[in-house]
Amino acid sequence: MQDPKSMVDEKGESRLYIGNLDQRITEANVIKMFSPFGKIVSEDFLWHTRGPKRGEPRGYAFIQYSTKEEAQLAKSKMNGRLACGRPLVVRFASEKYLAETANPLKTACDAKMPSITCSTSGQMSRSAKIAAIKNKLKSLEEEGCGSKKPRLQTDGTP
Repeated sequence: MQDPKSMVDEKGESRLYIGNLDQRITEANVIKMFSPFGKIVSEDFLWHTRGPKRGEPRGYAFIQYSTKEEAQLAKSKMNGRLACGRPLVVRFASEKYLAETANPLKTACDAKMPSITCSTSGQMSRSAKIAAIKNKLKSLEEEGCGSKKPRLQTDGTP
């Protein structure tokens, strides 16, 4: 039998945080985007539970893969990828929040992402803005972000 502590560590190594999600991205979109990289054993899509935004997506989710290798592959392929015009932030759930992720443009410049060209002042060039708009259109077509948000059932049915 495995030591329970090692099981917790293994779970942390295969669990990903997905952030900077556009409000139009649904739970089904997240699963569809991340399922090509391996077997998803659990997924948590977070919603506002109170206040004026109650029932709306919080803009982030967690995905648990069956192995850390699958999680690593998904992280490397999806981090920074545009989804509905916003670069996804994908990292292991066990990683601490880094200050650089607060400014996706700065992170993109530092990482030399091919989809975003940055000037020395940190601003996007005109051609980079055009490329970003084209990528947004492509992602909207691929992921059907124009679909309606799922409504919560109030009569107790699943």
